[in-house]
Amino acid sequence: MDEAIAYKILTADELAQLEAGTFAGAAVDQADGFIHLSTATQLTETADRHFAGQADLTVAAVDLDALGAAIRWEPSRGGQLFPHLYGTMTLDAVIAYSPLQRGEDGCVALPVAG
Repeated sequence: MDEAIAYKILTADELAQLEAGTFAGAAVDQADGFIHLSTATQLTETADRHFAGQADLTVAAVDLDALGAAIRWEPSRGGQLFPHLYGTMTLDAVIAYSPLQRGEDGCVALPVAG
């Protein structure tokens, strides 16, 4: 895959871990042995399937190049390839983050660096 940025939806507690420097993953990530990430086109469905009804969520934009070989593209939902991080997510690999918000079309808005 040639995507350079992936996204992680974080709860408030998970964001606090990341802001402290590193994030080892949510409970489901730790159970699966990798941190689940989504591409921009996969993000809204991920939010709808796994975070429905939850408040106080943040979307982090992750620089996949900064994570190098720790990223593997693997089939998941419907055979789509998803980026999986085999390791911890470091704050320096996150290029932007913002509260999870949706546009008028219902899609999750991507955080903008800067």
